[in-house]
Amino acid sequence: MLPLSMAAEGDSLEIVRITGRDELRRHLAELGLVTGEHVTVVNSIAGNLILQVKDSRIALDRALCNRIMVNV
Repeated sequence: MLPLSMAAEGDSLEIVRITGRDELRRHLAELGLVTGEHVTVVNSIAGNLILQVKDSRIALDRALCNRIMVNV
């Protein structure tokens, strides 16, 4: 288990845990980032990630990515 911020471009990962306040977890859930969901890292730009989640692409900064724990 490692933070999403450590993932490389092209990695397909499963979210296993999201840490942080309830508001943060709720916001990420509204974006489709929930435990058990599979995400793919499309691009990494200066520590910020663009993710493919289902049929959407989402950009997250490094601070949010550090809150999302994934399995490789």
